[in-house]
This record gives sequence, structure tokens and C-alpha cells, in this order.
Amino acid sequence: MAALFGKGKPLHAFQALFDAVDTFLLTPSSVTRNGCHVRDAVDMKRIMITVMFALCPALLFGWWNVGYQHFLSAGVDPAFWPAFGYGFLQWLPMAVVVYAVGLGIEVCFAQWRGHEVAEGFFVTGFLIPMIMPPDVPLWILAVATAFSVVFAKEVFGGTGYNFLNPAIVARVFVFFAYPSVISGDKVWIAHPGMSDAVSGATPLAMESVAQIPSNWDLFVGAIPGCIGETCKIAILMGALLLAFTKVADWRIMLSVMVGGVAMAALFNAVGMTEVPVLTQLLMGGFLFGAVFMATDPVTAAHTRAGKYVYGLLVGLVAIMIRVLNKGYVEGMMLAILLMNIMAPLIDYCVVQIHIRRRKRRITQSKHEKV
Repeated sequence: MAALFGKGKPLHAFQALFDAVDTFLLTPSSVTRNGCHVRDAVDMKRIMITVMFALCPALLFGWWNVGYQHFLSAGVDPAFWPAFGYGFLQWLPMAVVVYAVGLGIEVCFAQWRGHEVAEGFFVTGFLIPMIMPPDVPLWILAVATAFSVVFAKEVFGGTGYNFLNPAIVARVFVFFAYPSVISGDKVWIAHPGMSDAVSGATPLAMESVAQIPSNWDLFVGAIPGCIGETCKIAILMGALLLAFTKVADWRIMLSVMVGGVAMAALFNAVGMTEVPVLTQLLMGGFLFGAVFMATDPVTAAHTRAGKYVYGLLVGLVAIMIRVLNKGYVEGMMLAILLMNIMAPLIDYCVVQIHIRRRKRRITQSKHEKV
């Protein structure tokens, strides 16, 4: 069948799509045979699949939680399987739209450039529905996905060349272009027969500390919110898998948490907020962003010391935005995007510091020999 998609063949216009499906489902038949190559069983496809496995606990819980919140708001005692099935049916069209739009654009760009379709969007397409409200209109989701793929990824050359996380760009696009959908001023509960959602407030938008759910409720995650970010237990399970397989760097995760704790403690000490430090870490998408977004190997810092600085600044800026700017109650996405932009500068500074240290050591060694 592959011969039908070759150059000059009838289906050559769909060669990039065929190659993407074939590579995703099967092991490529072409291997390197000559020259010096680093041979490793860990390729991009295996890395992407590991990330998707790490996301599964949060996704599975999210399916149940979306249905649980729906039945709870309707005054019905929610059973497990009806709630789980309802949440899955809410997520499914979102995933179909994201993959259809995103992969469609990537295939068009790959065909135009004569390149293969990289596996990077499989994780991006997995992430976007998980960081969106379950009641987001599908046409808005399609526009946001198209914007992120084109302007945050393909214009820079595709997977590996983008300096911004495409999934966060999609969420930020919705946040600024359609703020009523994702601002946090109302509870995100998928509920047929209602215009958008049930009236209320998410934990991030609550003005009184007494109104915020308990730390245990925030940790378990049976509260309204985006599909993938409410259950911190599931997120930590994914973090352990990513850290154990070394797909994501634990240094970034740890430093993000340290930065968040430091800034939250500082604001508590000066009396600018009464929200406890632990509550700040458990609210919203802070933990989800620290594990799955800030650790993106393409857009994060690459030097070892730079990873600590990068993560620390993500945590500091996220809490700073939350406390100082009430218009952006979820500061994590903006903090990560800002640090995505700063990551090359952070790496540059780290490299220059090492170069100067080596020069000093060499100079000192020469003087000692003389």
C-alpha cells in the first residue's frame, strides 16, 4: 500500500498523512545502517506515548468528575458509571475536534514542506481538551487549536523548533479572545439545556478564604474545573511516571513548587493574601502546569542550572500574578509562557557563566605553573 503514496503515484498528495498513521501504529521499517549513530530504543514516539500514559490517570478521573458535577448540579445522586460515561461523551467531541483540526494543519504543512509528520501533536492534542472547560463551544476549541498550531508551532518550523508550548497558547488564546468562557467567574459544569454553565464561582475566583474548598477536597479533585487539572492525586501519579522514566525533569517540577511556596509564603507574611501556602499550590492548574506544561523539553530551559532557575521563576511569577492581578486568577499559564520566552536567555546566561569560570581556571592554572 505504501507504494500508492510514493512520489508520482495517485495518492502522493496524502503521503504525509499515510506516513503519520503508519509510523504511529507500526515500527518504521527504515533504520540507519552506516556511519556513527547513537542507537537508543527511546525515540520521540515512545516519549510521546509515555507522556500520554502519565496523563491517563488525570484524564480518567476528569471523565468521572465532569459527569459527577453534572449530576450533582441537577440534584441527582451520581452513580459511578453514568457519571464516567457522561464525562467521556463530553470529552470525546473535544478530542475529535482538536485532533482533526490540529493534525489536519500539521499534515498540510508536512506535505507542503515534504517532511514527515512529527509525533509531537499527539501529546498536544491530548493536553488541550484537558485544560479547557468541559462546556467550551467546539468552534472556539477549533479556532484556538488552529491558532496554536499555526502561530506557536508551524511558523517556526514545527515540532522541536517552537519556543512556546502550543497547548498553553491554545488556552491563552481562549482566555483573551473569549474571556467569558474560561475566566473562572462561573463554574464549568457541562449541563445540557443551559447556555454555557451553572452559575457559581471556581475556587480561584472566590473572594473569601472560607469559601474555598478544603485542602483535602482540592487534593482529591471532586470539584468543578477543567477536565485534567482537578485531581492532584492523579497528577502526582503522572509525575512519578515521568520522573521515573526521565521523560520529564524532576528538577523543573521541584523548583516550580519551591518558587510557588516561597512567593505564597512571602505574600502571607506581608499580609497581601490570607490564602494558605498549601492551598495556593492545590488550587487551579498550578500542579498540572508544574508537571506536564513547565517540563516540556522543547520550550523549557536545557542546562541543568537553567532548569532550576526556570522552574523557580515559573512558580514565583504564577503566584505573583494570582495575588497581584485579580483579572488573571490562574497565573500558571501566563507564567509558563513568559518563562518559555525567557528560557533561551536563561540557558545563555548559564553557559556564559561556565565559560567565564573555565577561563578563570585556565588562567589561574597557567599562572601557578609559571
